[in-house]
Amino acid sequence: MTKLNKIYFLVILLVTVWVAACDKSDKEFRNYLDDKELIYPGVPLQVKARAGNGRVMVYWKPSPDPSIQKYIVYWNNKADSVVVPATRVSGQDSISTIIPNLFEYTYSFTVHAIDTKGNRSIPLDLNNVKIYGAVYRGGLINRFPDNANPYEVQPNGDVLLRFAATDTSNVGTTITYTNNNNQQATAFLSQLNNTVTLVNYKASTPVTYQSAYVPVTNALDTFTVNNAETFPTIYTNVLCNKSIFAALNLPYDVQPYESQTSIAKLWDGSVGPQGYPNIFHSNGNSQLPHHFTFDMGAVYNRLGIMETTGRDCCHNPTEYEVWGIANITGAETTVPGNDANWKANALAKGWTLLSDVVRSDDGKGPYRINLMENPPPVRYIRIRVKKVASGENAYSNLSELSFWNRQ
Repeated sequence: MTKLNKIYFLVILLVTVWVAACDKSDKEFRNYLDDKELIYPGVPLQVKARAGNGRVMVYWKPSPDPSIQKYIVYWNNKADSVVVPATRVSGQDSISTIIPNLFEYTYSFTVHAIDTKGNRSIPLDLNNVKIYGAVYRGGLINRFPDNANPYEVQPNGDVLLRFAATDTSNVGTTITYTNNNNQQATAFLSQLNNTVTLVNYKASTPVTYQSAYVPVTNALDTFTVNNAETFPTIYTNVLCNKSIFAALNLPYDVQPYESQTSIAKLWDGSVGPQGYPNIFHSNGNSQLPHHFTFDMGAVYNRLGIMETTGRDCCHNPTEYEVWGIANITGAETTVPGNDANWKANALAKGWTLLSDVVRSDDGKGPYRINLMENPPPVRYIRIRVKKVASGENAYSNLSELSFWNRQ
């Protein structure tokens, strides 16, 4: 046999052996599959999850394979599963299932598509899905009120509440209060806003607030803080009863210009700047600073606001002090109002400086001021006039005084 023939013979032999081997392998493969062809249906697409409170929504875009009959979702290392029909809901481009009764833990899920013949798609895994519950809720806190300026009572009686800024996981805060119809009412403060108005709020009734959060942007559930908290006490301002005001005449008090311009003109209920003689007008015998004193007729524990209205011209106070005391016994100052030691003398006698006012205008129009925070009980008021708009050194006049108590 020639060398060429030998090579040809070897090639033929190798091909024969290879064909035989392939035939044997193919038969063994078919025997292993019971002579059935292995078929993988089309897999679902874009499997995602929305975590919730002890539950999760697993959702995906349906498999494009028209033979898909259902899907199976596994978790807990395939110890638990749920079957989801491959039925599409009109108007939705995804299929979903909600899996309840889960522990607060991090889970992995596996989704298979199953066709009409029972063939199963390759697995599609979804890992590191965190489920939330009592532990997460227990770490939540209610949004903080603005402690520096928590509320503002509006002229119509509504109350504006102020809160500190919060983070984006906060989805809102629900405020509960009582309105003037003695009904429970609610207001909602969104994460984007720092203020909310309580409409028709009933004075002196408690206000509670409770915030809600989401653990992640697309969370299935919202978590409310375990307990509501009480908002700082809201005091509304109630006009003091002028019908029980009465004039006093303590040592060194300034006297009226004439009987028609007595101090009682300051609480006769007039509105707007008044003309002479419907005003209080001093007689000019006491140099500035000088003071007058009156009795409000009742003790007010939270005197909060004062409003002065000047005369339609002339000697309206532009700089003045407001003093208060609960009991006038022994409170008479022993030096005139323009004495350098007057302030020290007033403090020693138990008077409290409620406000030191400076107006930048002519003093005519109504001018409202807030008195000191957390004042002592006050029944008696002393106004010490230091400067008037006209520049006069002895005369002062006013049309009206009003006070409001916080309650």
